[in-house]
Amino acid sequence: MGKDKFALGIDFGTESGRAVVVRVRDGKILASNVVLYPDGVIDEKLPTGPKLEPDWALQNPLDYLTMVEKAVPKALKAAGVKGEDVIGIGTDFTASSPLPSKADGTPLMALAQYRKQPHAWVKLWKHHAAQPEANRINEIGRERNEEFIRIYGGKYSSEWFFSKLLQVADEAPAIYDAMDRFIEAADWIVWQLTGEEKRNTCTAGYKAMWVKGEGFPTKDFYRALHPRMENVIDEKIGHTFHPLGAKAGGLTAEWAKKTSLREGTPISIGNVDAHVAVPACTVVEPGSLVMIMGTSICHMLLGTSRQMVEGMCGTVEDGIVPGLWGFEAGQSAVGDIFAWFFEHGVPDYIHQQARKQKKPFAAVLEKRAAALKPGESGLLALDWWNGNRSILVDVDLTGTMVGMTLATRAEEIYRTLIEATAFGTRTIIEAFESKGIKVEHLVACGGLPERNRLLMQIYADVTGRDIKLADPLQTCSALGSAMHGAVAAGAAGGGYDSIFDAAKHMARVQKLVYKPRKEAREIYSQIFKEYTALHDYFGRGANDVMKRLKAMKRCSQ
Repeated sequence: MGKDKFALGIDFGTESGRAVVVRVRDGKILASNVVLYPDGVIDEKLPTGPKLEPDWALQNPLDYLTMVEKAVPKALKAAGVKGEDVIGIGTDFTASSPLPSKADGTPLMALAQYRKQPHAWVKLWKHHAAQPEANRINEIGRERNEEFIRIYGGKYSSEWFFSKLLQVADEAPAIYDAMDRFIEAADWIVWQLTGEEKRNTCTAGYKAMWVKGEGFPTKDFYRALHPRMENVIDEKIGHTFHPLGAKAGGLTAEWAKKTSLREGTPISIGNVDAHVAVPACTVVEPGSLVMIMGTSICHMLLGTSRQMVEGMCGTVEDGIVPGLWGFEAGQSAVGDIFAWFFEHGVPDYIHQQARKQKKPFAAVLEKRAAALKPGESGLLALDWWNGNRSILVDVDLTGTMVGMTLATRAEEIYRTLIEATAFGTRTIIEAFESKGIKVEHLVACGGLPERNRLLMQIYADVTGRDIKLADPLQTCSALGSAMHGAVAAGAAGGGYDSIFDAAKHMARVQKLVYKPRKEAREIYSQIFKEYTALHDYFGRGANDVMKRLKAMKRCSQ
């Protein structure tokens, strides 16, 4: 047997980044290293001082470079792998997380004159302050019957590329004029590592209105959005996009020295964290819905034809794997809702029990919640603590809970929050199936499935489907990136010629399968009808009280 070869996967998350070293022949992860971003999520004030308005979420792009420089050498050392034995590198990013830069890739925020300008920084995926711009994009898109309205299931999101760029044009024209490029962080990091600006079809298709074979909307559309944007594609973006798994270039000498890797090591075209996880979960065919479960959930599904599904984050040909249509949906908050409750809603009696039993309070809370039967709490919640991504695509919606009494307990609230997020996933599944796109079973990865068995059982009961778990759970995106790095290297370079071949050898699922329980499924189907009634009442315009209250909150600040 020849000497083992390895691929490197670099996953840029919301709070931190991760580098993993993966054996190419079987996908075994030899080592992983996580580095927190020094400035984290910037949502209150810039590190340079100025306060931010509500609904902003920024990042420092230089933190991404710091992460690579620290995490890669440590991961290689922990794995006992030499840089020359790494045949390929893949990266993935949260999206849409774009930034303005100069023509050489220098972020505007790195220049002294722009450091205190919020619009000069990365707008993180959960930056929601561009909702007015999204509204204008949707209004003009519908008036003109633009193709992207159908691609995105009827509505373009404030979280996406052009909403954020339009906000810059609206609020900071000097920044708009100063930028030579507006680019996804997924493409920017590849540019930094290779020295070549090459953009990927995934983020372009799912976040930026780009359609394979057709390109972007016309200049007339962009001029209707804003006079400055008539020539935005020619001036700030470009027309060339590259398929997933393609080689973007080789690692520069500078970055080879910083990372202890070989100069010229193939680097794949950038990718999105949720999308790259799909083949890492063994899914390269239709019928399996992949859930990347963490602070939020991304729902990824493959299909054989294009369909307009309400509230999708995109329907893109070759958007996940070649030859199939990739559908993306999502929930804006899941783990974040539980974290909010852990911080603000867990009473002292839970903490006392945890101290007495010498257990984490979350474990005590989960056990008490697991002892409840479906429907026993008399509670029902809408899972909109961070707005609704799919299927309503409305960041101005907020959470609610019905059925509270003086006898309501913390464990009942916690279980109800879990159930609400499961109902949100079922709503997405039913939207798919209403268009004839089958969802036969679910595959989960991410941090939540590893920590919470109750959550996974409730999801199985609510959706009525088996749930398989990826192996590994926490590093599926990084593994997927490493797989794409192996594809960028190609078989001749010690890797694979397609993501399908890579998935056969490098991806796997666990033996554990969560199966729906008949009685629980029936009860949850009854409760789901009530969830849908509330969902439509508050989410489809019958009562806009959530939006009115949110507007009052803004005015009072």
